[in-house]
Amino acid sequence: MQRRLPTLFILITLVINAMGIGLIIPVMPNLILEVRGGSLADAALWGGILSTGFAVMQFLFGPTVGNLSDRFGRRPVLLTSLFVMAVDYLVMALAGSIWLLLLVRLIGGITAATQSTAAAFMADTTPPEKRGAQFGLVSAAFGVGFILGPVIGGLLGDLGTRAPFYAAAALAAANFVFGCFILPETVTDETRRPFEWRRANPLGALKNISALPGLRRLLAVYFLYQLSFNVYPVIWAYFTQARFDWDTRMIGLSLAAFGISMALVQGGLIRITLARFGELRTIVAGFIFGIVSFTLMAFVTSGAVALAFTPLAALAAMAAPALQSQMSRQSPADAQGELQGILTSVNALALIVAPMLMTSVFAAATAPGADIYLPGAPFLASLVLAVIGLALFMTCPHKRSQSRPA
Repeated sequence: MQRRLPTLFILITLVINAMGIGLIIPVMPNLILEVRGGSLADAALWGGILSTGFAVMQFLFGPTVGNLSDRFGRRPVLLTSLFVMAVDYLVMALAGSIWLLLLVRLIGGITAATQSTAAAFMADTTPPEKRGAQFGLVSAAFGVGFILGPVIGGLLGDLGTRAPFYAAAALAAANFVFGCFILPETVTDETRRPFEWRRANPLGALKNISALPGLRRLLAVYFLYQLSFNVYPVIWAYFTQARFDWDTRMIGLSLAAFGISMALVQGGLIRITLARFGELRTIVAGFIFGIVSFTLMAFVTSGAVALAFTPLAALAAMAAPALQSQMSRQSPADAQGELQGILTSVNALALIVAPMLMTSVFAAATAPGADIYLPGAPFLASLVLAVIGLALFMTCPHKRSQSRPA
């Protein structure tokens, strides 16, 4: 029990981080229209700007936070983040302009960068051969966040566009108190590493980590995977409203179904897949499922059929923790925080590019007077990215020697 409580705290923290994205998805179109006005296409573009700002801060501060946790420990970094996160949600609930929303999303991006510290905590307490399954739990926690976030955002959205943010602030504050009592420190004198600014920025940390054998190409594959898969949180609310005329409640429930499917895949199914087929085949399977689901979603015209595709789309999520485990195996014990910080920055870079790319494609394909009205056009963009990522992974020089389960 003494060991399980800290792990539970870490998973709850990751759930709340994911909720920071998921809970605003159902209400964001209406919130932007409320504070700024304009059309749905305009709201989609502003939604892309807010998401990009959030991701820029994750990109910039991911390595900094990861390196701070390698030097000062996981506990102070995680607890400070939760406290700031609670305040950030409260301010967002009171925001009355698009510029204040942008400001608090920037601050939220910094606090969300501690997902690297949470993943490093899991690496600290898990043998290398079992990290794939543990990183699956980390990803599953994000899936649960996508369940709770959209549900809270969709259902509490009926009480007003601000209600979901008050709920998130309360959850972050409660978890902060929980962590103060039960979270131990996992960084020891043997693994503690001096803080260096040259390694605490995205470019410096990337240069240091990518110098390790095989990591540079895996980082590129991870980026392409994240960029393609982020089409769901970025475009779903706009896509389903334009294609199926869904309301806020239905958008929230559909995202909850997607989150449940992801949690089952990353929290349970991936353990079986990794044990039976190994990390490399799991990565390939994840990309293939993504390619098939992107193709189907691009042209679907029935909301019921789109919901039926949800489990297939979620199967693509098995690639991320397997890739993460591959890279963790190839990194030394005193650089796990740095590696996770880089992965946070890579994911954030995908989140920077994805909102602007996907919302621009969506706006062009749905704007009045568009040559071809195709709300699913962003999924075609994701299809191309996933094919490139799979092709790049299949040419990794170390692939054959590690193709069997450990």
